[in-house]
Amino acid sequence: MNRKALKSMSTDELWALHEEVTARLATTLLAEKRLLEDRLKQLKGVEAERMKSSTGRRPYPTVVPKFRNPDRPSETWAGRGKTPRWLAAKLKSGKRIDDFRIRKVA
Repeated sequence: MNRKALKSMSTDELWALHEEVTARLATTLLAEKRLLEDRLKQLKGVEAERMKSSTGRRPYPTVVPKFRNPDRPSETWAGRGKTPRWLAAKLKSGKRIDDFRIRKVA
């Protein structure tokens, strides 16, 4: 529609055109909103499933302790990470690490 056609229209015709355009825009916007909401639900479902199924890390096996403090048997160390203070102190006093190794029972 060009400007001449709009200028030649009466106020009632222009108002009717306005209502028609508004109605079409409303239905188009609602359809687009529904589509976006459906996509958002799908994304939230995928994200929730991903978070529920894993913590983002691969599963590691449990590590069995290899060393035990003879003074406090509840203190153990698996040999991973930083050496515990009790073991570092014992090693510094001249003991060997094999003195604290946990023997496997057959």
